[in-house]
Amino acid sequence: MQFSLDLAWLEAVMLAGVRMVAFLVIAPPFSYNAIPVRVKAMLGIGLALAVSPQVTAGYQSLGTVEFFGALVLEVVVGAALGFLVMLVFSAVQGAGHLIDMFGGFQMAQGFDPQSMVNGAQFTRLFHMTALVLLFASDGYQLIIAGLTRTFTALPLGGGMDLSAPVEAMTGGVTQMFLAAVQIAGPLLVVLFLADVGLGLLTRVAPALNAFALGFPLKILVTLIFAVVVYVALPGIVASLTDDATSLLVGVR
Repeated sequence: MQFSLDLAWLEAVMLAGVRMVAFLVIAPPFSYNAIPVRVKAMLGIGLALAVSPQVTAGYQSLGTVEFFGALVLEVVVGAALGFLVMLVFSAVQGAGHLIDMFGGFQMAQGFDPQSMVNGAQFTRLFHMTALVLLFASDGYQLIIAGLTRTFTALPLGGGMDLSAPVEAMTGGVTQMFLAAVQIAGPLLVVLFLADVGLGLLTRVAPALNAFALGFPLKILVTLIFAVVVYVALPGIVASLTDDATSLLVGVR
């Protein structure tokens, strides 16, 4: 009995799997360290097999040197695409960081080795909530669908125009800060007005030592108004998922 092995098909699937795995290691929600690396690798290979009819059509077998060069190129492409998705969802984490900083929680920050996030309570809470919402709302499926469509925009071994991802990253950083301020903006305004009120009260009656009440008052205000921001997170994560999918499809 003889078996024939299609080397071109095998090479195409391997290259697609490398791009998939590099993306899953960096992009949320798959980048969470509680997901074992072997699971990410198996998922990447499974997705590569799923898109094999698309990536193997018209693929020509490469030489040894060219194949290893294509492997490195696919790692770079997958990592760049994953970084773009991570950049989009960093807006939620950035909003939590702003709330921690202005609300007085920054002094209780810690490092979470699972999510690789260094921040206080709201930073980690918002980050974890975004991950849970991505899985609960099937938003991760939209991200995977956007990743599979990148094989049409960026064929295997074809490389990518570096100006496109660099421009997308530059715009993404700007949009990340803007989105973080928009998410936490109402609460930041309330905390700023509370500081202004305490300052005026201190000027009017210095003996009251109003700033001694500042920390517990700001913590109370933060806990009350943070509920409003937290309730709005599902809609925010849905919008960010659409933005991430658009970025994946739009990179050329």
